Amino acid sequence: MAVNDSELKARIREAAAEIGFDSVGFASAGLPATIKDRLRRFLALGRHGEMGWLEARADQRAHPQTLWPDARSVIMLGVNYGPDHDPLAALEHKSQGVISVYAQNRDYHDVIKKKLKRLARQIAEENNADVKVFVDTAPVMEKPLGERAGIGWQGKHTNLVSREFGSWLFLGAIYTTLDLEPDAGERDHCGSCRNCLDVCPTDAFPAAYQLDAQRCISYLTIEHPGPIPLEFRKAMGNRIYGCDDCLAVCPWNKFASNAREAAFHAREDLKSPALEDLAALDDAAFRKLFSGSPIKRTGRNRFVRNVLIAIGNSGDKTLAASAEALLVDESPLVRGAAVWALAQLSPDNLKKHGTFAASETDEGVRAEWWAVT
Repeated sequence: MAVNDSELKARIREAAAEIGFDSVGFASAGLPATIKDRLRRFLALGRHGEMGWLEARADQRAHPQTLWPDARSVIMLGVNYGPDHDPLAALEHKSQGVISVYAQNRDYHDVIKKKLKRLARQIAEENNADVKVFVDTAPVMEKPLGERAGIGWQGKHTNLVSREFGSWLFLGAIYTTLDLEPDAGERDHCGSCRNCLDVCPTDAFPAAYQLDAQRCISYLTIEHPGPIPLEFRKAMGNRIYGCDDCLAVCPWNKFASNAREAAFHAREDLKSPALEDLAALDDAAFRKLFSGSPIKRTGRNRFVRNVLIAIGNSGDKTLAASAEALLVDESPLVRGAAVWALAQLSPDNLKKHGTFAASETDEGVRAEWWAVT
């Protein structure tokens, strides 16, 4: 017996909920030209920084059927990762690091991809359809597609906002050859609110609905491979991986709820980890601590670089010894950050290491040294 479109969509929604998805919406496999134009402007202005992968496959990103010509519909899915604590409260504890809520437990890519594959397999088997699944690792514009599928809208901070879950939704997509009736898109509910724009520590929003990733703390602490630019170091505070400020202040979070997926409940040791402990991590200890975590992808050297910036901002002179110990680290990236951190906490101790400066051949470290001594 043939199943009509509304019945099929209802079955997919029911199956998605059973698998653990909190939001489901349907869109056609296309995006308006305005989305492609917006992406081109973003890239032309260099606001993607060193994320070359955004530019490399821009055409595929701007239109789903360029990525897969057989796609007719996109099923957009969201999983709530709402925290059980105020993400901004940890910013007051300067001797502890702040890790973005999304990275305080399991890597969402792995968790959501398993759910997507399970749902996609069920859809394919029951409807003799082809499917492909994506979760933030392919040229897919999840947020515009999520808006067109009705599960949220792109707020002024450029992230998706949901009336049910606020700013706390992980997104995944299933492309399919099924020709499903699109849902009504969600309209913008930001109104005159500017909370997300005004709270940004580094002024990363040139205007509402525009982001300059090069100024964003999430980009700087995760994607940026070199030394943190001097102009942003103080503004980073104790944020050592990502930044939740623009998400956390959204008024729509008043409707948010705690994540029901256990893999997204924060690990206690990652809510406010001691900077002293994190600075002491070698590569093996780093990999062990962050096994199964998205933080592992960043690598030990970048992560400890971030920790040292937080140490320099802490005002806690007892942490000077942690910075001093890393002046002779194998990584020039870490050594350079250690120079800056020690200069903030104990410039006299830094001057004692003049022989280190004279013998250091890495130009980046020398530049750090002479900038602060």
